[in-house]
Amino acid sequence: MAKSSKPAAPISAFLGKPLKRSFFDRSVHEVAPDLIGATFLVDGVGGIIVEVEAYHHTDPAAHSFRGPTPRNQVMFGPAGFSYVYRSYGIHWCVNFVCEEEGSASAVLIRALEPTRGIATMRRRRGLHDARSLCSGPGKLCEALGITIAHSELALDRAPIALYARTGKADIVSGVRIGITKAVELPWRYGLKGSKFLSKPFAD
Repeated sequence: MAKSSKPAAPISAFLGKPLKRSFFDRSVHEVAPDLIGATFLVDGVGGIIVEVEAYHHTDPAAHSFRGPTPRNQVMFGPAGFSYVYRSYGIHWCVNFVCEEEGSASAVLIRALEPTRGIATMRRRRGLHDARSLCSGPGKLCEALGITIAHSELALDRAPIALYARTGKADIVSGVRIGITKAVELPWRYGLKGSKFLSKPFAD
């Protein structure tokens, strides 16, 4: 059979429309669930966002609660930039800054369903099981090669690419994980039934 001379379709042809920085310039509580089902790529490696957590500047668990520091300055705006920090001195975690300038609110990306660059993720993580590649904020950063060098980057420019979900998502919510303040707030969102979550949601 003769090979088609038709050029390969660009990656965006298989995804929803690219998300612009303006997508993030609204309430963190609107952005967070809207990110479920979106695709997050770094240098072409990544997958479908299946779990996030919202952090608002009035929230004692937010890094911005006590005001700006050299580490969290990017959280204070404008919206549509990345905030990367080290958790427990070990793992990188990536957040998307939301709301108007000065608000200092962000969405933590907790888990992805790997869809692109899986071989690269397996090499970086040193394991094969797809369900374990990105099932946690530190895991997904390692799988996507995210470090402090990716902090303060625009979310609509290379090497980062974000694409809107293409259909309806069955979203569940619950309390956030691994925090000691404001533990009762149901600001964790996930894709119902996903096997790629960092932790199942309570029924």
